[in-house]
Amino acid sequence: MTISVFLADDNLIVREGVKALLDLEDDFTIVGQAADYDGLVSGAAALHPQVIVTDIRMPPDFSREGIDAAKEVRKRHPGTGVVILSQFDDPDYAVSLLSEGAAGYAYLLKDRVGEGNQLARAVREVAAGGSVLDPKIVDALTTPVRADASLSPAEEALLQQVAEGRTINAIAAQAKTTPADVDAAIEKLFVRLAEGLTAGRADSLHRLRMLQKAIVDRKEQGESLSRLLPGGIAARILEGGHAPGETEELTVTVLMSDIRGYTTIAEHADPSLLAGQLNEHRAAMNRAILSNDGTVMQFVGDAVMAVFGAPVAQADHADRAVAAAQAMHVAQAELNERWVPEGRPPFGLGIGVSTGLVAAALLGSEERLEYTVVGDTVNLTQRIQGWAEPGETVLSEPTWDALTVRPDADVLPAEIVKGRQTPVAAHRFPPRTN
Repeated sequence: MTISVFLADDNLIVREGVKALLDLEDDFTIVGQAADYDGLVSGAAALHPQVIVTDIRMPPDFSREGIDAAKEVRKRHPGTGVVILSQFDDPDYAVSLLSEGAAGYAYLLKDRVGEGNQLARAVREVAAGGSVLDPKIVDALTTPVRADASLSPAEEALLQQVAEGRTINAIAAQAKTTPADVDAAIEKLFVRLAEGLTAGRADSLHRLRMLQKAIVDRKEQGESLSRLLPGGIAARILEGGHAPGETEELTVTVLMSDIRGYTTIAEHADPSLLAGQLNEHRAAMNRAILSNDGTVMQFVGDAVMAVFGAPVAQADHADRAVAAAQAMHVAQAELNERWVPEGRPPFGLGIGVSTGLVAAALLGSEERLEYTVVGDTVNLTQRIQGWAEPGETVLSEPTWDALTVRPDADVLPAEIVKGRQTPVAAHRFPPRTN
């Protein structure tokens, strides 16, 4: 008898590694994969796996989505076994997981999951209603801690500033001291916390957990921004180069793409296979945009939005956007050539490009930021994108006028678009032969 397993982790490499381990066993069948909370809950609801193997931190908030999703799945399908794979040997996560009983749950550490047959044993155990805890978690749950004196107010304040991601120079400026003195104080603070942890002091453990969470949150934020922004911009934002809510007016070129007939494709495709195709599509579009120094603003379903000329000004932003559109079509054609022989549906890409004034801003909070542009140029790009058939790009008249090298294109008759009173002129390439 085989055990059906569903995998969830936002890191594709981790998912493939876990899948490879489980594929070594004859009694396991991988029925699906997901990269976030929604994908795990909906995937498990559709495929009814006997066991789900999931990470803790996943999109959208990178907090405890894996545990919450696992409990939601168990609520809908009480017999489902759950294996949590975590990089955190924090007993609080285990307590949260097992708060309603241990039957059918396992908590393993990622860095030890390849040892022996630990993962396979855990899957079989939870499928049968048993439970498994990594020995390090058991030790953490059973080792008593002793309370001790708190840090001094000055040390508490310093720890909080470090946890907030403040630089040594910023801390020194606020305290009216030298960076060298701050560096020495931080080193002394960490020595105290390490000594307290070794001695089993509860306050030291709590503070180090707080610091670890803050550092992980900052790292995840930086990685998320780095996927969206050109090199160096994410670091500038995290260091305070742009304040949340601060806007600036820029002339840029906006690009939007969309997969034609995606709803019909999704209606007939296997969800897991389609998710894999969409992931490959997004990766290829991202490379095409970044290779022309564009900024990927959003991936929404099958749509992609990018901007050229922000947050870093570019005199040739229109040329870069058109070059990116051409690269996107080439990349999608290459994917289609590989997909069709495999029996997977090809994607037909339509792209719209428009140039004009926008308001650019970082929206959100210090903890979670999104760089975005708004204005009529964005709206117009979305409208003319709808005029492009698969394999085509439609350029607004301002983009056409801004190009230094113009492609061979058809001139489209001016049309009224929603939200505008004057007709919009545009150019389409490649030109149609009929």
